[in-house]
Amino acid sequence: MASSFFIKGKENPNLAKKRKFTGSKRKNEGDTGGKANTKLKKPSKHNEEISSDSETESAAVPKKKRVREEFDYDETPQEKKLRLAKKYLDQLKEEDEKKDDDESFETDLIAGRLQEEVLEQKGKLQRLIAKDLLPPDASEVRVLRGHKLPVTCLVISSDEKYIFSASKDCSIIKWDFSSGKRLHTIKGVRKGSGEQQAGHAACILSMTISSDGKYLATGDMNKLIMIWEADTCKHLYKFTGHKGPVSGLAFRRGSHDLYSASHDRSVKVWNVDENAYVETLFGHQDAIMGLDSLSRERCATVGGRDGTVRVWKVTEESQLVFHGHNGSIDCVQLINEEHMITGADDGSVCLWSVNKKKPVAVVKQAHGCHGDPGLERPLWITSVAALQNSDTVASGSHSSEVQIWKCGPYYRGMERLFTVPVPGFVNSLKFSSSGQFLVAGVGQEHRLGRWWRLKEAKNGIYIIPLKRKPPTAEEAGGTEA
Repeated sequence: MASSFFIKGKENPNLAKKRKFTGSKRKNEGDTGGKANTKLKKPSKHNEEISSDSETESAAVPKKKRVREEFDYDETPQEKKLRLAKKYLDQLKEEDEKKDDDESFETDLIAGRLQEEVLEQKGKLQRLIAKDLLPPDASEVRVLRGHKLPVTCLVISSDEKYIFSASKDCSIIKWDFSSGKRLHTIKGVRKGSGEQQAGHAACILSMTISSDGKYLATGDMNKLIMIWEADTCKHLYKFTGHKGPVSGLAFRRGSHDLYSASHDRSVKVWNVDENAYVETLFGHQDAIMGLDSLSRERCATVGGRDGTVRVWKVTEESQLVFHGHNGSIDCVQLINEEHMITGADDGSVCLWSVNKKKPVAVVKQAHGCHGDPGLERPLWITSVAALQNSDTVASGSHSSEVQIWKCGPYYRGMERLFTVPVPGFVNSLKFSSSGQFLVAGVGQEHRLGRWWRLKEAKNGIYIIPLKRKPPTAEEAGGTEA
């Protein structure tokens, strides 16, 4: 860091000498000891020259004017060089101090990001968001309608500009989030119509989009997986190999590796860039109902009525098995690399850690019960969602509402925050990556069957804004860890 080599507090000897000399210009005055009869000349704007005749006259001049006159003198070339050098060094010092402050801020910012990435990889990152969430007004919830039959699955692009949804009517719709307009519709095709038109000929059960927004994948009841170009909705590939409906799909974050799960009890791994099949994983004893994955080479699945949740370590060729629900486990979502949430037809929502074989928290009858008195049965949990690396999760059923939950510190418990009215079967739930909104895919029927039909429900997409409390004065002054 540059520093000045000038010593403050010492007067320039040349300046003192010059002042003494210029102060003795009067020749015939002062002999009588009286006051001078001359007046101070008003300095001109150009080539100013200030003359100080005596201390008495100087005292008669106003203070501000005296200060100005003291420094309005002719500099010698050496003095000017020294003054400019000092000014330049002061500027360098100020710039260096500012640069050091900026570098310190950037270093702290990078260190904070690296620390977050390390915690995220270890599954220990937990952003405390839930405490600031407020329930939205009913008028703030938007509904997008375009599917003729119940919506079964949906995804949100990572830039949050688009929503893709699929339905029992075999169609796929690409929505513009800000305007709510349909940008593209891929219609279903009839069986036996040939290859003239690309599309699904059976109910679509699962959907996923790559983290870079390049590929969209969809799976249907006809055992097929379709790969689409997300930008243009152009059909690219068709993957075959499953022997049952494709009930779960997930791209590994940061890659184009695709995991698929099926009612045939298997998990398959595909490489979409190479249009290639990689391997098949076996272990579940019943139809796999849901699948999810993050950035590690592993995925989580739920095995329906075999009562297990499994985490597949693909590179290690091993799996972790968890038990906890008393019914068919139908949906799963990873919160981070070490924690996940599941829902089952026994009406319970469970919070899990990969380090424990039993759930760390269980909420029974999360959406209430239905049926005649004495014969009540818990409402099925049809979908769950998690805001990645946070303490906020959500669950859906056909209780005409979506539940928003808060996970306790270090994911050791769950408590209900508030509910959002959503009539119908909530077949799919997804948080936006920023946590600004939650999207629900809703239908009059369950995505897997027609056991009940809710006539008052609307088949469509519900966009639920997640409002937050304004920060307090203390919070505004700093950042939350």
